[in-house]
Amino acid sequence: MLPREFSRDLLGLAEEVGTEDPVTPLGGSTQWEVGGLPGPGAREVRVASGILEYEPAEMTVRCLAGTTLAELADGVGEAGQMVPLDLPQPQKATVGGVLAVGRSGIRRLHYGPIRDHVLGVTFVDAAGELIRSGGPTVKNVSGFDLCRLMVGSLGTLGVIGEVILRCMPLPSLSAWYCGSADPFELRSRLFSPSSILWDGSTTWLCLEGHPADVEAQARLSGLRPCEGPPPLPQGGRASLRPSDLKTLTGEFVAEVGVGVVHLSEAVPRLTDERTLALQKQIKQSFDPAGRLNPGRTAWLP
Repeated sequence: MLPREFSRDLLGLAEEVGTEDPVTPLGGSTQWEVGGLPGPGAREVRVASGILEYEPAEMTVRCLAGTTLAELADGVGEAGQMVPLDLPQPQKATVGGVLAVGRSGIRRLHYGPIRDHVLGVTFVDAAGELIRSGGPTVKNVSGFDLCRLMVGSLGTLGVIGEVILRCMPLPSLSAWYCGSADPFELRSRLFSPSSILWDGSTTWLCLEGHPADVEAQARLSGLRPCEGPPPLPQGGRASLRPSDLKTLTGEFVAEVGVGVVHLSEAVPRLTDERTLALQKQIKQSFDPAGRLNPGRTAWLP
């Protein structure tokens, strides 16, 4: 599935990134403030878009990082498949930008974190060189897993140019329900719900799959049908142990079983010294001159 030679788009991206001045990759800017804004003077670099290769039988798709989530969904949806990158503003958000930020959508409970759907990444490093990691099958991956390292790195380790993603079948039915049920008890009683959200009083539940199975699980939940999930607070975001969600107070929407909490107010980032030292060591190894997205801090929850 991977071509032996780099495409013209990737070669052009490497030339644009260059080797000297500071650069900042620019996608759809839908999560632009995550990790802080780039430092002044950083030159903006855009990545081309387009689906390059799609193998429905293998359930893999290769696309340029500038491809929007809507373009990706349309491209694989015709074969009854999807890549669960269900982030806001799909008409603007780009695949590369979403992966660089690394925040999964609210269906992570069922589909897992977005890094699990990345099979291969081609990126430009700080020296202007193209680096390819991974491949269309898991057995092709050897050595360091640079694919996962790029997810959530906010473009501070490399400029993502092309990715290979794992596809999944589109569910026959996707439905939301809400009510006052205990979300933690619901989590243990239901079989593989796609999402359970809770704001301290109301529980929202997403069920997906065969209509008969969804209907049976909905009856078991005791919740009523609703149009969709609640609006998520945009002030801040925290990552807790799933068992600690029961102690939350104030205005929030929590992803039960995952531990992500959407808050109405910004929260300080807490990083232990060992983790911070490791992050600095990785950054120094990949970008000793600090020219990739200067001013931004990666690996947020």
